[in-house]
Amino acid sequence: MPTSPREFPSLLAGRPFPLGAHPESGGVRFAVASSVAEAVEVCLISEDGTERRIELAEHTFGIWHGIVPGVTPGQRYGYRVHGPYDPGRGIRCNPAKLLVDPYARRITGDVTQMSDTLDYVGHLMDGVPSRVDSLGAVPLSVVTSLGGADTGTKPEVPFEETVIYEMHVRGFTKQHPDVPESQRGTYLGLAHPAVTDYLVRLGVTAVELLPIHAICSEPGLRDTGRSNYWGYSTLGFFAPHNGYASEPGREIEEFRTMVAALHAAGIEVILDVVYNHTCEGGAAGPSLSFRGLDAPAYYVLGPDGYDRDITGCGNTLNGGSPTVVRMVTDSLRYFADDLGVDGFRFDLTSALGRPHGGAFDPNSPLLTAIVADPVLSRCKLIAEPWDATGEGYRVGGFGPQWTEWNGRYRDTVRDFWRGAVGVRDLAYRLSGSSDLYALNRRRPWASVNFITAHDGFTLRDMVSYDHKHNEANGEDGRDGTDDNRSWNCGAEGETDDKEIRTLRARQARNLIATLLLSTGTPMLVAGDERWRTQGGNNNAYCLDNETSWVDWTRGDDQLDMTAFVRHAISLRTHAPALRQPHFFDGRPTRSGEPDLVWFRPDGCPMSDENWFDDGARSLGMWIDGSEALSRSRGGELVSDDSWLLILHAGANPAEFTLPAEQYGDDFEPVLDTGSPDGKPSEPEPLEPGAKITVPPRSLLLLRARR
Repeated sequence: MPTSPREFPSLLAGRPFPLGAHPESGGVRFAVASSVAEAVEVCLISEDGTERRIELAEHTFGIWHGIVPGVTPGQRYGYRVHGPYDPGRGIRCNPAKLLVDPYARRITGDVTQMSDTLDYVGHLMDGVPSRVDSLGAVPLSVVTSLGGADTGTKPEVPFEETVIYEMHVRGFTKQHPDVPESQRGTYLGLAHPAVTDYLVRLGVTAVELLPIHAICSEPGLRDTGRSNYWGYSTLGFFAPHNGYASEPGREIEEFRTMVAALHAAGIEVILDVVYNHTCEGGAAGPSLSFRGLDAPAYYVLGPDGYDRDITGCGNTLNGGSPTVVRMVTDSLRYFADDLGVDGFRFDLTSALGRPHGGAFDPNSPLLTAIVADPVLSRCKLIAEPWDATGEGYRVGGFGPQWTEWNGRYRDTVRDFWRGAVGVRDLAYRLSGSSDLYALNRRRPWASVNFITAHDGFTLRDMVSYDHKHNEANGEDGRDGTDDNRSWNCGAEGETDDKEIRTLRARQARNLIATLLLSTGTPMLVAGDERWRTQGGNNNAYCLDNETSWVDWTRGDDQLDMTAFVRHAISLRTHAPALRQPHFFDGRPTRSGEPDLVWFRPDGCPMSDENWFDDGARSLGMWIDGSEALSRSRGGELVSDDSWLLILHAGANPAEFTLPAEQYGDDFEPVLDTGSPDGKPSEPEPLEPGAKITVPPRSLLLLRARR
């Protein structure tokens, strides 16, 4: 590519903050952080590929900055960094490599020649820098100005009323027949009325989008013609991924349009954000942005200059570095303020709480900065409380303002319904996991309960496969967890056996009903309610095809499961006692009974000894509604009914005696997992003390009326 010599014009210095490229004073103010550089050039790239290099002479607080006159939004640019090249100390300044601005609001292009992005020749620690110019082989930053629809009023749904729906922007609408073909798989696809109406009818209150920050797939995937479909390979933390725009270059506008449409439907937008690592991989990986600017400031490095990997992705961003703390909080505020986002789910959050790669600290600099920020503290903050190390498993270990993906909930409920455990731990999970979240005065909704997530089996596959089947990933089945806690109900994979298919559907309904009737914040995965399968693949991270996309076929199985999920969500929505904002504590209520009572099948309350019966497969849970602490957003109490939940995971029918009359004048069946749509075939009220036969592997919910 033709280039021009370095220019040394007399630029206005401008301010060092905020970082990034911002139009002002008849030009654009550029500001980029590097504490190891001796000089930094901003490189303006024209449409024909020619380059104009301008040195940023001002250096304040470790930030290189200046105002370049005549530059306007739409200008493509990058940075070149001059300074020491000493890989043994982790310092990788190499002006041959054109670098993406970490604060770029828009990124265009992709890596076209991975070898050109390497900043070394031969072996990294030989210390010989590459002189191959990477211009033309790497993505470029783009100067932007904010555009698109106003994102509307944030719904601000209380956590106790929240029902989260995890989805992939591309996969959710890629096959949607009612979305225009040009908008399928895009931000505008999610803004389409056919999609928002579906979400409203389903009853979810928030969508949690898999990563939408600018993505750059790893070299190993590129070499085999694959891509990081899930998006956990971030190049830029401020730029919406242009691959999800129906018109590349308008991703910011389309993203804001999507947020506005969801807000208009009363649905919040939560982003899955990946601040624990970047797409640059291990030390031998490409130099695309952070590594070339100031690797010691961005990454956790060992004394030998190599990246320390506690994420399983080759590198780890250093949550103890002011550069990283500033970048992460600036990125979050940009999406929360300018782009209207309501909350964030933080991937591998434990890594963010291990400054410099050390021990986990819930009050680490980065975690503290997030919760102390006046903007971010008002957002929904969800931690994935583990990283790629054993000591990184920190479920229940985060601070008071954090909610958490509750892996204990997932494992216990899966184990119970496949008949592997008793009821002792199940009771904690059903009632909000007070053993994990009450000690630091968190609420039950701090437990984000889930049965499935993007990572792992779908709901259908969980009841159809005992083992993963990941051959399509190209890794000889080595990828993906072997700890699936699944049960195929008698046959591996798809089958024509009617009894097995019937059992699978009932088991799936058991799992979903348990999730939606438990105290805490439920999270569903898009497509589970449509009986979606991945053919037993539990790690479809690199499959951008029908394996990963939501199937919008309207068959009987799909319609039945969707109807069941709608019914269960509706029950939760209209029953305050089922979504308590405070932990049960045995307090007496107006009914004269405690707020929560556990029952044996014989209708008597559980004794201490009963909890230690590992062979127990049945449990009754009575929740008093006379003083339900949950309210609707308008403040009124929707219903003061009490509820009886019966769970039976045994392989044989069980006789269950309903509680005595002090728990209800009668018991009205309102949900039965033996029914395809969940509506009981015999809804007539039952008398206190009545004996009922509960079919094998079934869940019943009864309204205890007074």
